[in-house]
Amino acid sequence: MSTTDSSTLAALQKRCPRCHQGRLFTYSAFNLTKFADMPPACPVCGQTYEPEPGFYWGAMYISFAFSTGIMLVVGFGVYFLLNDPDTWVYIVSVAVVSILLTPLSLRYSRTLMLYWFGGIHYDPDRANPSHRTV
Repeated sequence: MSTTDSSTLAALQKRCPRCHQGRLFTYSAFNLTKFADMPPACPVCGQTYEPEPGFYWGAMYISFAFSTGIMLVVGFGVYFLLNDPDTWVYIVSVAVVSILLTPLSLRYSRTLMLYWFGGIHYDPDRANPSHRTV
């Protein structure tokens, strides 16, 4: 696995905030029954992914922001591309796009919650076990 020192790139790739190598999610986002499943800890460095019980409840606020952004972008896109169609076109367009992007929205809201509020910082020694000093 390649390691990046950039926390931004590691978050975009949904990697462990401590080692930037371990995956945050167990299954693919296309697995519609298990797209939210996370392992209890990083398989590479052992960092726990749930700092406290109910930690990811706060991610719903981040997810709400994503959903609001999606609705605004789709709404403006429909308005300008389709020359202000009937209300039902807005509703259907926003609903379809929101449902299709739900797995990504949930995953990135959990990732950002862990990076911003998890109290975990990148440790290059955890990323490169061969460079550890005793």
